Amino acid sequence: MLDQPVDAASSSVPDPTRQVRPSNASEPGFSTPLLGARSTIGKSLLIKGEITGSESLYVEGKVEGSIHLPGDHVTVGRNGRVSASIAARDIIVLGAVLGSCEASDHLDIRSEGSLYGDVLVSRISVEDGAFLTGSIDIRRESALEAVEHDQAEFLQVN
Repeated sequence: MLDQPVDAASSSVPDPTRQVRPSNASEPGFSTPLLGARSTIGKSLLIKGEITGSESLYVEGKVEGSIHLPGDHVTVGRNGRVSASIAARDIIVLGAVLGSCEASDHLDIRSEGSLYGDVLVSRISVEDGAFLTGSIDIRRESALEAVEHDQAEFLQVN
């Protein structure tokens, strides 16, 4: 038995290319797609500073500063406490946000969420029981549509 070859495929080392379903994907209100990259700030973490990048973010801890993910989703979970300005394509608030929010597509404040700050959005939804204090500026077209429209006009002029 000791002289038998070990099959490398049957080893207990996990395959880094295998897609694994995130553990919090089954939480109610979780709407970040499983296919894209997503980072999570856990309950016990406190981040101070600027968060930028090109992947979605799920916040269960505390963030102080700014979050700038213009092409992605930012979800503030039920335990999340964000004292920051947020700029993203889609923003979902289940916890508490103190700061301005700019969503190029959609801002969704769920029933247990609260947002204290000014909002600049294309679309907004606020569930019964949610708390919102601040000004709301709703754009007629999303930032992506505006850029495409401007590029089309520029090409027609030239």
